Amino acid sequence: MSDKNMLMIDGNTAAGLVAHALSEVIAIYPITPSSPMGEVADELSAQGKTNLWGTVPQVIEMQSEAGAAGAVHGALTTGALSSTFTASQGLLLMIPNMYKIAGELTSTVFHIAARALATSSLSIFGDHQDVMACRQTGWAMLSSNSVQEVMDIAAIAHAATLHARVPFLHFFDGFRTSHELQKIEEVSFDTMRALISDELVQQHRLRGLTPEKPAIRGTAQNPDTYFQSREGVNKYYEKTAAIVQEQMDKFAALTGRSYHLFDYFGSPDAEKVIIIMGSGAETCEETVEFLQSKGEKVGVLKVRLYRPFDAEIFVKSLPSTVKAIAVLDRTKEPGSIGEPLYEDVVTALGVIAQSGKAPWKEAPLVLGGRYGLGSKEFTPAMVKAVFDNLCGEKIAGFVVGIVDDVLGKSLSVDETFVLEEEGMKEAMFYGLGSDGTVGANKNSIKIIGDAKPNLSAQAYFSYDSKKSGGFTVSHLRFGNKAIRRPYLITKADFLACHKFSYMETFDLLANMKDGGTFLLNSPFNASDVWNEIPVEARKRVLDKKLKFYVIDAASIALKAGMGNRINTVMQAAYFKISGVLPEDEAVKYMKKFIEKSYGKKG
Repeated sequence: MSDKNMLMIDGNTAAGLVAHALSEVIAIYPITPSSPMGEVADELSAQGKTNLWGTVPQVIEMQSEAGAAGAVHGALTTGALSSTFTASQGLLLMIPNMYKIAGELTSTVFHIAARALATSSLSIFGDHQDVMACRQTGWAMLSSNSVQEVMDIAAIAHAATLHARVPFLHFFDGFRTSHELQKIEEVSFDTMRALISDELVQQHRLRGLTPEKPAIRGTAQNPDTYFQSREGVNKYYEKTAAIVQEQMDKFAALTGRSYHLFDYFGSPDAEKVIIIMGSGAETCEETVEFLQSKGEKVGVLKVRLYRPFDAEIFVKSLPSTVKAIAVLDRTKEPGSIGEPLYEDVVTALGVIAQSGKAPWKEAPLVLGGRYGLGSKEFTPAMVKAVFDNLCGEKIAGFVVGIVDDVLGKSLSVDETFVLEEEGMKEAMFYGLGSDGTVGANKNSIKIIGDAKPNLSAQAYFSYDSKKSGGFTVSHLRFGNKAIRRPYLITKADFLACHKFSYMETFDLLANMKDGGTFLLNSPFNASDVWNEIPVEARKRVLDKKLKFYVIDAASIALKAGMGNRINTVMQAAYFKISGVLPEDEAVKYMKKFIEKSYGKKG
């Protein structure tokens, strides 16, 4: 195992780094929330950074996602290693080329920041509707649940596609994983070199169409041959699951991080199990750990290789004691009997039962449900509600996270159920889109991550689709253990309000823990501010026994020649009050990161 190099990056950067290292041609077209993957690749090539084979990948921006997929298809057909990134409607535009790439058995990986589709309305936020619209294209589909997994599984996908000759869709939750900053272990070039077979790369090159060695591919076929050639791909798909597991095992030997097609976490004798893909699996794992400590027999099965779906390995991954299963889909397919993952689970159980290989005498109850559409929150309280439904009302086709009283399918959630973790600090910052709050907080979490190597750190920024001029909330967490919390903070130790008018508009202090620290940017000084904030806010300060600090960041920024940019002033105040780092050290790091972030702007 090589020396660990820790990076403080988001999911998009993690995927972009791997794709750049393992590609020669990258065709891109930006679409939220996948755009930063293309930006990372483009920036690396502009800086002259080389891939694994010492060449600088060619990054080309096309005029649409259909063009990007077509360019990738063309590059692959010449024998070049090629990749792209997309989401949502952009992925839908790639489907015609995806059928061709898979039909021609061409190795490639597309990295997807999974996002909602425009249906009744457009949403830029995350769920699995886009990737689920591709499950019929013949692509293998691999899911990542966290920023670390994005980097790891991206590398595994690039290795597996060369072995399998089946193209791979590698997907992770848009915004929640694509934009979440986490401290992760880098997958080094050495690891990738050990993972990628040069012989298979050479075979991929030799399959390229060239006038020097004429060959034909992608012909038109009549009824006498089309059906036969369509069935001819079966042997490749039958081998894919074993190939993926083989690459996962190889990766584990190189890095110590182990993955399986289906990863089970929980009681070995669990009676209730949730089956899920994506960032929600992290929430389930954390909740299962807590419920287990209270003596409950529960577990979660994380689906990694969704296509091809291996029924036998899937059933072997479940505890034989399971009596009730909840399958959670982050998508909606109106008119179907159930959502895609639910239908696959029911089919897999049926197939294994028919073959006589089922480990249980009585088939478990299986209930399907939906969660998290359009980045709707998915919390430990909701996970508990899903488990409770398995032994309570047993509502089938349920929804969790919204209250839909029309069909009576909503699970009731106990909002008081929260998971406390010793030593974890949580901070929230309310700002105005484009006021620099988000940028400063990205630097703050990187500073804390850099200065305290043994500390785990996570940052997530929630804002509406207006972005600039909208309402932003930065959520920062740091602790001694790995952070598995892909949901927003609801009770903060530290809360900063960067815009005074928010005190009138929002009940910010409801999100504070008792005895927490509150920092307010105010045009009023310490002696006057109490009379200027709403009565409700004063009551919150007193009831929660908050430590209340006030600063006029605007006048400080003006004096320092920073105009209306208050972000660095507020950042300095946070470090001063919170005591996360000694003051001198914090200032030193702030200067370094300001130069890094803004130096290139002039």
